[in-house]
Parts: sequence; C-alpha cells; structure tokens
Amino acid sequence: MPVAAISAEAKLSSRFRSLQLLGIFSGLTAGAWLGAAEAPTKLVTLGLSPMVISLVMVVGVFLARWSLPALILGASSIRADARRAPHLVLWAILAGCLWAVANTLTVYAIRDIGLSIAFPLWNSNSLLGILWGFLFFNELRGAGLGRWLGVLGGTLVMCIGAAVLAIASSGSHTPGGSPTHGVLAALGAGVLWGTMYIPYRKAYLSGMNPLSFVTFFTIGELGMMSALSLGTLGAHNLFAQLSSARGIIFWLMLGGFIWVIGDLFQQYAAKYVGISRGIPLSNTNQLWGLLWGVLVFGELHGRSTTTYAQVIGGSLLMILGVAAIALSSASPKESAHWKAAALRESDRYALSPEFVEARMDGRQSSGEAAPSRGLIDWLFVALATAVFICLGTFARVPDIPARWTPAILLSIVSLILLVVCGLRLWRTTRFQ
Repeated sequence: MPVAAISAEAKLSSRFRSLQLLGIFSGLTAGAWLGAAEAPTKLVTLGLSPMVISLVMVVGVFLARWSLPALILGASSIRADARRAPHLVLWAILAGCLWAVANTLTVYAIRDIGLSIAFPLWNSNSLLGILWGFLFFNELRGAGLGRWLGVLGGTLVMCIGAAVLAIASSGSHTPGGSPTHGVLAALGAGVLWGTMYIPYRKAYLSGMNPLSFVTFFTIGELGMMSALSLGTLGAHNLFAQLSSARGIIFWLMLGGFIWVIGDLFQQYAAKYVGISRGIPLSNTNQLWGLLWGVLVFGELHGRSTTTYAQVIGGSLLMILGVAAIALSSASPKESAHWKAAALRESDRYALSPEFVEARMDGRQSSGEAAPSRGLIDWLFVALATAVFICLGTFARVPDIPARWTPAILLSIVSLILLVVCGLRLWRTTRFQ
C-alpha cells in the first residue's frame, strides 16, 4: 500500500477515535448539567402546579435555545441548515413536543416519589435508545460479540437497578405523594424521551448541526407546553399561579437554561457515539440527581437503612450498566454501517453526500460558508440576558430546606466539566 494511502488511513482512524472520545466526554458532561437542571423542580413541594413549573422552565429553555446557538455559531448557520434540509425542522418540532410532555411528567414524578428515586426510573429511556438505534440507524451492526455483550449486559444491569429503585420508592416517597403515580410518570417520561431521540439521530445523519436542531426543537417545546398548561389549568388559573410565583420564576427559568446546556452536550454525544451509547452516557444524570437529592435536599433523611441500601445499590447498578455500555465504543466496522444509514438519508432527501459525510466527521464541507454572527444574534443574547436580570431583581430564595455547601461544590464540578468539554468540542469540531 502506498505511503500516502497509509497516512490517510491513519488520519481517518485517529479522527474516528478522537470523535468517539469526544462523544463519551460530552455524554458525561451532559449528565452533570441535566442532573443539576432538575433541582429547581423541587419547588413543586411549595404547592405550585407541575404544569406551571414545567411551563416556566420551558420559557427558560426557549430563551437558551435561541440565544446560545446565536452566540456560538450565529443565525446565518441555522438558516443555512434549515434551507438545506427543511424536513428536519418538522422533526425537530416533533421532538420538542415529546420533550415538553416528558418534562411535565418528571415534575409529577418528583412530587410523588422524590428526585433521587425518579431520576433512575425515567432514565429507562436508554433502553429504548438502544432499540431505536439498532432498528433505524444501523447502530451495533458489525459491532462484534464483545461490544454486543457490553451493551446488552449493561442494559440488563440498568434494568435491575431501576427495579430496585422502584421497590425503594414505596418506602421513600414524599409526604402526600402517590408512589404508584410517581413511578408511572417517571417511566412514561422515559418512554417519551427514548422515542424523542429518533429525530435527533435522523438529523445528525443528515448533517444538521446540533445547535440548529435545538433552535427549532424549542418551537415544539413551547407550543406543546403552552397548550398543556392552558388546557389543564385554564387561562385565569394559570396566570394567577404565575403571578403568585413571581419570586421563584427566576429559579425555574434558570433550571430550564441549565437543562439546555446539558442537552447541547447530549446532542453532541448522540451525534458522535450514537443514541444507543449517547443516551446511557448522559443518563449518568441519575447519579447527579441522587447527589442533589440526598446531599442538598436531604431527601432520604430519617429513612431506614434498607431504603438507603436500595437507593444507593440500585443507583450503583445503573452506573455499572452505563459504564459497560460506554466502554463498548463503536468500531470502524460499525461506523461503516452508520455511514450507510447516512447515505440512505442523503438519498432520500436529495442531500449532498459530501456535505453529510463532512458533518458526520465534525467538519465543514467544501464551499460551505463559515459561521458568522450579526446584529440579530447579539439582540437574541441581549434579550435573554435582560430577561434573567429583570427576573433576578425580584427573585427570593425559596423556603426549601437545603444545604448550600454541597450545592456549591456540585456546581463548581459542573462548571469545570463545562469549560473542559466545551473547549475540546471547539478545538476538535468547531461545534459542528
């Protein structure tokens, strides 16, 4: 084989490994931020409707999903993606609708069984992610026996861990909550989120930038959540609750903003390691949820030793399952099957194969204009900043028992992961 051919093959192999590691790191960083984002939903214990909490969080999500992409890449890149593949805009809106319903179910789950229990149950979405990835996107095809055993064995361990936590929920739910309803709400959220990842993977196999996808995604989120809130509470009751909750709206919207940061990293994990691996990696948020629930909010304070053992043991089992799946990274042979699925998408929607391949490789295609930011982008950023500053001026600290030292430590660790992973994403892919 000529030296030039060997050199090109070595570069491709090195690039593939680099993107695999980047996807794994993105998934773990997503877990930290997605876990932290659920902390504000503890405000459901103050008597607020789960619908109100979810709606306000989605407004924060909306601001973040328009301002962060504008800040990082600019609206020109988003418009170019929409013109190139307009069908993906509809898929993104559909995914946003599924997210809004699932997020509302998580608030009900937290109300009835607590944060540390609900997290692992709705993370059953990873099981569906593995199934959809295999059926629709050629994931795990050609992966080899070892990787199959890693993914399936990890899935089995996660199922056992979820079952242990479901049993523990009957003895560790919040006062006045319904354990059965809480478990069903958490599992329902898992089903919707697991299905939501089909549009994710479809978009990235077609070359759409994750930052573009989440911008259109939020239209479905806000539209669906507004319809659910008005339909369930009625306009008068909804606005009355919003008015009475003025002092804590800032914290709920901040939770939505934090969620978007985690979700962006989750998007890159799904792009570079697939949904069958990316979802379990980001589902390490169940560990962060456990830490926030137990260390910060004292959810298991006063519970029996058996309950502690069930919750901690079940969580550790799920983490072991996630680790087994993460270590079963895609092989070059499996990657070839991914490219076949991408080629199928490009043929179906008349996309440029060269463009799709370049985007899968985390780079711009030849002839593609470099991202740029203009006046409208800075207006998006300024508007989002102004809204949060305005709400922060009359925000009050919620009357919820919390330990601030572990909250600060958890926040610092999350910020470190954000900076390190964000820099690596920029250096490796320029956020492509």
